[in-house]
Amino acid sequence: MFTKNSKSNDTPTPPEPMKTAPAQDAIRGASSKPAARAASIICADMKINGSVSSEGALQIDGTVDGDVAATDITIGASGHITGEVKAEVVRVKGRIKGSIRARKVELETGAHVKGDIVHSSLQIQSNAVFEGQVKHADDPLKDTSPKAAAAANESKPVASSG
Repeated sequence: MFTKNSKSNDTPTPPEPMKTAPAQDAIRGASSKPAARAASIICADMKINGSVSSEGALQIDGTVDGDVAATDITIGASGHITGEVKAEVVRVKGRIKGSIRARKVELETGAHVKGDIVHSSLQIQSNAVFEGQVKHADDPLKDTSPKAAAAANESKPVASSG
């Protein structure tokens, strides 16, 4: 019986150092990975005049008058954007007046979008309002647009004839 008690006393001792080591490794790993960061938040009482860009996720509950670019953008129910929205993933619960360019676009219930959407994947839930044109693209994040390319081609022959 004494040997069993001494074994049980020895058993709890080794796991305690093992518990702290993985926790420290997890903390070190999380701090070195940008994906582990929390989203930047623009609160409902905040208004920004100008462009906003982020290398991570962005939650907009306030008003932005300007273009918005990030990896992952969520426009909350109280969020308003006037300008272009560009990201890998865009989730809209609020209002956008301007174009959206994203690989994945989700217009959730209550969303109001007035503008064009260029996407790889589009989901529109019931009671979402959308006014504009939709275009599917393999790479919607490219800055080239057909109108700009046509205008550039028209100006080249004029410049070369003079």
